[in-house]
Amino acid sequence: MKTQLDITRANRTILLKFLDQFTLAQLHTVPTGFSNNIIWNIAHVIVTQQLLVYKLSGNDLMVSQNLVDRYRKGTKVEGPVDQEEVTLIKELLTSTIDTTEKDMDMLLNATFETYPTSAGFTLNSVKDAIAFNTFHEGIHLGYILAMKKSL
Repeated sequence: MKTQLDITRANRTILLKFLDQFTLAQLHTVPTGFSNNIIWNIAHVIVTQQLLVYKLSGNDLMVSQNLVDRYRKGTKVEGPVDQEEVTLIKELLTSTIDTTEKDMDMLLNATFETYPTSAGFTLNSVKDAIAFNTFHEGIHLGYILAMKKSL
């Protein structure tokens, strides 16, 4: 699991750089052909990790219900994000993975709710959820890299 978390941490370091590199206006831009923007994709990976790893194992999330409602699967950009929320998203990019690493023993021993993903994988354990999350975050990094070309 350490390797999966290290990969996630490396991916999130790249995402942090995007948050520092782009203006609020650029983070909010929905490029032609896309349904969401850079900030939505970054917040979405945080929320998804929490839902896959924590909610499916019956544990409390480290993110607010408001963030879940705005960035979970199936949502779209609702409006601009202010600098305060960007700062929160930056903090959550690292703190959620750090806490997941600390919680690993508890998570691995939790009862897990089986979940069929839209990508065709069925998650049967926290190990599955962490592995799938790594894949999922890579997809969203790809979207962001494609969006970057449009800015």
